[in-house]
Amino acid sequence: MSIPPEIAWLVPIIVPLIIGLLVGVLIKHLVKWLLILVAFVVVLVVTGALSVGFGDLYDKAMEFLPKLYDAGRGWINVLPYSSVAFLIGLGLGLWKG
Repeated sequence: MSIPPEIAWLVPIIVPLIIGLLVGVLIKHLVKWLLILVAFVVVLVVTGALSVGFGDLYDKAMEFLPKLYDAGRGWINVLPYSSVAFLIGLGLGLWKG
């Protein structure tokens, strides 16, 4: 099955747009849940139910951030972030998602 030539030129425009929309919606929801989690931890620290020091936070960050960087480095080459259609889709996903 092949795509007719009359609409084949749309595929390189539509696919990055849809990927951008999905990535934008995913990022928006992840940031929302991250802010909820941070607010919950702040409430626990303020009420005294959880005690967290700067040294503890620094140690956990130095343990977790390299793993996060390594996981994200592989995905950055998969996304068509240089495509204008992807950037438009990303913006729409972040705005309306």
